Amino acid sequence: MCSRYSLTAKEWDFFSAFLKELMLLKATARYNIAPTQSAPVIAMNKDRMPALREMSFGFQTPASQDRKASILVNARSETVAEKPTFRDAFKERRCLVPATGFYEWRKIGSQKQPNNIRLKNGEPFYFAGLWRTSLIEPKPTLGAPAPEPGTKDTFVIMTTEPNRLMASIHNRMPVILDQEARDRWLDSATKSDDLKALLQPYDDNAMEAWPVGSGVGSPVNDSPECLERVEPLRAPVQQDLFGEL
Repeated sequence: MCSRYSLTAKEWDFFSAFLKELMLLKATARYNIAPTQSAPVIAMNKDRMPALREMSFGFQTPASQDRKASILVNARSETVAEKPTFRDAFKERRCLVPATGFYEWRKIGSQKQPNNIRLKNGEPFYFAGLWRTSLIEPKPTLGAPAPEPGTKDTFVIMTTEPNRLMASIHNRMPVILDQEARDRWLDSATKSDDLKALLQPYDDNAMEAWPVGSGVGSPVNDSPECLERVEPLRAPVQQDLFGEL
């Protein structure tokens, strides 16, 4: 699962194979992007060219009589082509989500420690993403007429099986695309089987991770302190009741 990530590079280069040129992209530095928050993504525009757009993190599912509305932030690569929630976006509305790192929680005994994971070179990278226009049900106000539902563009991040580094932290990881894969992911001509082939774990030798403080668990915390290395939690030592201490 990938529900928190960072984009600390205010400017970064993006090579577009479609335009055959290098584009300089700009964004505000973010240290703890959380579900429902707005973030930049790269998607194809009406002219079938890649463009930077702001979208809300997470597909909102409509409420029903049996359940409340919920936010979905990830799509599993193994089932994305079949799941009704994601299959249309997988066919027609793929995007790239720029990031410089992401957070995942490692279970240590009865506790969980957040870890920051990034590329060893510290460079920005791109998650494989999907986007769609979601229907937003506004909250009713007591004594006021029921407001009309609205819409906004939203995105999710693809996940896959973990590589060796991530397997020590969590049983899933986001799909990170290299340059060639990015072009094919955005290309509307890429066939479904070829798209699925791109949804692989990233090279663990090119990644690194370190423990960070619990403050990253709150979306109100969005500062460089979110990335600061802390001492790892230690699993409690179980002692034999009848053994030596």
